[in-house]
Amino acid sequence: MKTLYLECNMGAAGDMLTAALLELTEDKQAFIDQMNSLWLPGVHVDCEPSVKCGITGTHMRVTVDGVEEESLDADSHHDHDHHHEHEHEHDHHHEHEHEHEHHHEHEHEHEHGPDHDHDHDHHFHTSLKDINKLIDSLDVSTRVKADAKAVYALIADAESKVHGRPVTKIHFHEVGTMDAVADVIGVCILMEILSPDQVLASPVVTGSGHVHCAHGILPVPAPATALILQGIPSLAGPVKGELCTPTGAALLKHFVSAFGERPVMTVKAIGYGMGKKDFEQANCVRAFLGESEARREPVVRLDCNLDDMTGEEIGFAMEQLFAAGAFDVYTTTIGMKKSRPGILLSVICSPDNADKLAGLVMKHTTTLGVRRQDLKRYILKREIRTVRTEYGEVRIKVASGMGVEKAKAEYEDLAALAREHGVPLKTVREAVQKVLLEEE
Repeated sequence: MKTLYLECNMGAAGDMLTAALLELTEDKQAFIDQMNSLWLPGVHVDCEPSVKCGITGTHMRVTVDGVEEESLDADSHHDHDHHHEHEHEHDHHHEHEHEHEHHHEHEHEHEHGPDHDHDHDHHFHTSLKDINKLIDSLDVSTRVKADAKAVYALIADAESKVHGRPVTKIHFHEVGTMDAVADVIGVCILMEILSPDQVLASPVVTGSGHVHCAHGILPVPAPATALILQGIPSLAGPVKGELCTPTGAALLKHFVSAFGERPVMTVKAIGYGMGKKDFEQANCVRAFLGESEARREPVVRLDCNLDDMTGEEIGFAMEQLFAAGAFDVYTTTIGMKKSRPGILLSVICSPDNADKLAGLVMKHTTTLGVRRQDLKRYILKREIRTVRTEYGEVRIKVASGMGVEKAKAEYEDLAALAREHGVPLKTVREAVQKVLLEEE
């Protein structure tokens, strides 16, 4: 299985992720040319060699009207030169006067609120609607557009919760926004080029301490970053300073399917995406691309034997279990004690949901006990796409990995169109297959 593993021991930022992925491609210049041909307002993208702790990697230089975004940590007392791109509603290129100067470069643009006056040449604000409109106008694939808009939706949702405002009221500074758009689009394009079957990552190191922003000094991780990282393993680490940005966190949350140690894999290429800031350890995101074993994930099977329930009662219990998040619920005919026929009720679920579902089995069946077995299952990467046929739109479940790719139309969509047009189900399914063949 083609696997991309992202090592985030020094956090994650848009420019560093872009650089790490770029090193995995065969033609860096083609990507640079593509990015600059998008004509993002005022944006110029370039890459340059960078050395950290004796390791050579790539640094992405994204400028807006010739200015490279920078941010300031509040806890450090040495020159950082560590570029961040924070999507917290203000661009983090501060031109405030400080007793000590910090050039913070992890490529983060903090956008912390729509009502700020910054000492910048740019005072424009852009809404999420405008961002989506800009993304739709770019000469990139439908997949890249969908990924980029999904990343921005994560950021906007976090910002709305932080500031207590509806998503529609969240606005982004134009300079920071264009810088962030370039990073987000760049990562989405590179993900499409690399097309891994799965993307995995290490737990995310966020850094600690405090960072300057338009509202003043905020704790690290910044509030929006902390919200986006909910549900993702993370730790502060030993570094005082901001290592993970909202943009970096959102990109990880969108693309990464699981977080943990690097799996057993045959590595084909390694990429180093460098920040500018220097630490005792190399300041980079490291990306491994190669082949790994088929994707496996832990699951739990819950079982109980039933011999005193009607079919309707068992059917109702199954409905409740599916509604509560069970992956699968099924029954098997069994013979029980005293030669009585019975039913084995089985539930497949995630480990986190097992206790809840076991309680529902107790509630909706007559059993006095539930057996639990912890297992692992092989799974393919799945996504839903929509195709338009002569009868209407049909959702397609596409699964890939382990050397195979499968596509299956959703039955409910097929049945609804067959009823609407008065044709056999087979006719609508054949229309779907025709469209899929034309797209190949």
